Amino acid sequence: MAGAAPTTAFGQAVIGPPGSGKTTYCLGMSEFLRALGRRVAVVNLDPANEGLPYECAVDVGELVGLGDVMDALQLGPNGGLLYCMEYLEANLDWLRAKLDPLRGHYFLFDCPGQVELCTHHGALRSIFSQMAQWDLRVRLGMGRPILQMEELREENRCHAPMSHSELTAVHLVDSHYCTDPAKFISVLCTSLATMLHVELPHVNLLSKMDLIEHYGKLAFNLDYYTEVLDLSYLLDHLASDPFFHHYRQLNEKLVQLIEDYSLVSFIPLNIQDKESIQRVLKAVDKANGYCFGVQEQRSLEAVMSAAVGADFHFSSTLGLQEKYLAPSEQSVEQEAMQL
Repeated sequence: MAGAAPTTAFGQAVIGPPGSGKTTYCLGMSEFLRALGRRVAVVNLDPANEGLPYECAVDVGELVGLGDVMDALQLGPNGGLLYCMEYLEANLDWLRAKLDPLRGHYFLFDCPGQVELCTHHGALRSIFSQMAQWDLRVRLGMGRPILQMEELREENRCHAPMSHSELTAVHLVDSHYCTDPAKFISVLCTSLATMLHVELPHVNLLSKMDLIEHYGKLAFNLDYYTEVLDLSYLLDHLASDPFFHHYRQLNEKLVQLIEDYSLVSFIPLNIQDKESIQRVLKAVDKANGYCFGVQEQRSLEAVMSAAVGADFHFSSTLGLQEKYLAPSEQSVEQEAMQL
């Protein structure tokens, strides 16, 4: 029927380490999407997230609170957060009931920053997997008694799927890690493990681009880090450090693993820059299929924001480098001598 709301909704699951800017991203992206005319619903899945800066459509704190779990079960913040996610997994009918009235909205899921939830713990992956059976499309952010968790999990598995959805994960990491070769290799390992574990279409972001050189200078051009080029050059940098010299073989194996999979790349993001947000939105729209929808009624501006043509990352990366990185005062020959 003409003018009817689409039966399948789209959205993003925003994940990443603590302090990487997930909540700020949800705020900036929601404002940008509303300016394009999309109906946006931000869902907070982090029970430790207090003082939310955005208008929250659904808050997991209404189901389970981190403080209550820590007090009741004598758990620390890490164990309490893992338990909260397991409790949400067992009570997905609560989340489903909250999301049902929001059909047709574009969803932003603000997920917890616990790294193990995205690298090896199964709760968050199970939540996304079961949500994929609902008629929601997402890209990757006090109820019943706690003792009923196992019973509720089995009950939840018996629900018949409503329809289907496509999910995409948006993974944020701090851009300043690029200034330290050891930390950047660690970020690559974490990003690769997250991509393999979450099992969703994936977009990796280097957040806080405006602060990238506050902790040091980049050894190479920005595109070296965004496209994850020949990592052997980083090994040479690490070898100059007496501490890492003893772990050269281990670092070589880690680099080889990253290059063998050849999955990880990054898009730079400054959440205060509209052009940067639009570049990210193009990539995410391609990943979750939003730009290929034929039943959706969109404005011309929204169509342009989801362009499916080729994006010349090299030229855009050069522009970002000129914008956020200070020009080198050394000649090419001097830099080569240092290497």
